[in-house]
Amino acid sequence: MKDIVEAIVKNIVQQPDAIKITIEEVENRMTLKISVVQTDLGRLIGKEGRNINAIRTLASAIGAKDNKRVKVEILEG
Repeated sequence: MKDIVEAIVKNIVQQPDAIKITIEEVENRMTLKISVVQTDLGRLIGKEGRNINAIRTLASAIGAKDNKRVKVEILEG
C-alpha cells in the first residue's frame, strides 16, 4: 500500500524527494502519515480536497482487502 500511495503523491507534488510516508499498525487499524513540504500541501489536498479524498478512498479499498481500517493523515514536514 505504501508504494502505491507514494507513487501517486510523487506525481502530484513539485518536490517528490521531500515526501515521507510512515505506517503505524495497531490490530486491524492502519494509519498512513504523509509528510510533504509546506508549498506542496495545497497540491496534495487538491481543489475542495479531491486529491486527498481520492487517496483516502484508494487506501481504504486496499485496506479492506486485508480487513483493516485505514486512516490517512497529512503532516507538514
